Amino acid sequence: MSDMSALVSRLEAVADRLEKVVATGGGGGGGDGGGTAASVEAFDEIVGGSFKAFMEKTMALGDEAAQIAPLVQAAFGAQREFLVMASKSQKPSAAELGPLLAETSTAMGAVSAFKEKNFKSKQGNHLSGMAESMGVLGWVTFDKPSPYFKETTGSAQFYTNRVIKDFKESDKSQVEWARSLTTVLTELHDFVKQFHTTGVTWNANGSKASAPASAPKPTPVAAAPKVAKNPAGGFDLSAALNKGGGVTSGLKKVDKSQMNHKNPDLVKSSKVSADAIKKPVAKAKVFGAAAVKKEPVLALNGKKWAVEFQENNKDIVINTDGTGQVLYVYKCTGSTIQVKGKINAITLDGCKKCAIVFDTCVAAFELINCNSVQVQVIEKVKTISIDKTDGCQVYLSKDCLDAEIVSAKSSEMNVSIPIGADGEFVEMALPEQYKTTFNSETKKLFTEPTDIAS
Repeated sequence: MSDMSALVSRLEAVADRLEKVVATGGGGGGGDGGGTAASVEAFDEIVGGSFKAFMEKTMALGDEAAQIAPLVQAAFGAQREFLVMASKSQKPSAAELGPLLAETSTAMGAVSAFKEKNFKSKQGNHLSGMAESMGVLGWVTFDKPSPYFKETTGSAQFYTNRVIKDFKESDKSQVEWARSLTTVLTELHDFVKQFHTTGVTWNANGSKASAPASAPKPTPVAAAPKVAKNPAGGFDLSAALNKGGGVTSGLKKVDKSQMNHKNPDLVKSSKVSADAIKKPVAKAKVFGAAAVKKEPVLALNGKKWAVEFQENNKDIVINTDGTGQVLYVYKCTGSTIQVKGKINAITLDGCKKCAIVFDTCVAAFELINCNSVQVQVIEKVKTISIDKTDGCQVYLSKDCLDAEIVSAKSSEMNVSIPIGADGEFVEMALPEQYKTTFNSETKKLFTEPTDIAS
């Protein structure tokens, strides 16, 4: 326990020094004295720029987001301490590297533990986005960190896209917060590509790498500069760090792409008169009127594939390029989608009587508000999420029998697993009903599927 207390004190000191870097706008030694390496100065520019702006926006959100902010700050501070040490030290052996990353690992685990504890809060997507973004700090363990970065940032992007979707019409500050986090991750990736292309750059003429000695307990970590104190009250950083936790893994999900469609009035007819173009007339809304049929969409915007409003199209084929692309399928009916190659994440939203076949989904596959859909995995997927969906048939491959399936508010869910003779699929139903009882010995509720559900 003494080792953990020392580590907590050290992390608080790290976060305190990072506060000084943030306050001065980065680019300095952060109190380490002269001779700061160019790579550390570049990292400080991120801390004093995009990261500082992100911290301010996070604190402004209040509640749990403001409480997790010091933990995120401590994780970035621990990474900076590691980079400073690396700039002055010779490359350690694989066995020696673990202790050098103890502070970073503990800080990342603290963010993850806080997110898990408050996952059901109204800011669950915000907390998940920050927790998943901590995974990028693990780049220091890779000889080729750029591909790792591309996959891991998609995990955070899934949740930030959810925030954008939920608040794009009601609260622009929430949208700005989500984009601010994306900016931090993008700049950090650029930093790694520039200074650490083949892994952490060490100093061949430096001293032997060693973990910094424990420091006396410093002043508690302050809130991000120029921001009001946490409206939810004080937050005990030490208590949160003592909870520990594993380093965040990269599961991701993806949000809708923003698409600009043609005027629905023009889509209705193949011929439009010149007068109609010059003098468009807005039609009055009529209660009970049929919904306007939208034009089908199949497009790649940046790294986001958008498949929208497709009807009875059985020939949709998407070829990915392996650079972290994501797929969002919206309001499609009676269509079949085939995804060839590796893709970061897939989301089907509001689809009916559709089927999708994909090779590998790096993070998560998600069904939302769907009806009568079929899903087949050819190679790998880590997580399948089924939410508010009625009628779902999932076919797993032999390589993804360890996949996690998370369901909520859904019915008629079946999973087919190739465990029979000659790879024959065996269909199993996912529980829909549960029974909960109170255990007088443990003083806790115990929940299990009912016999009829299983």
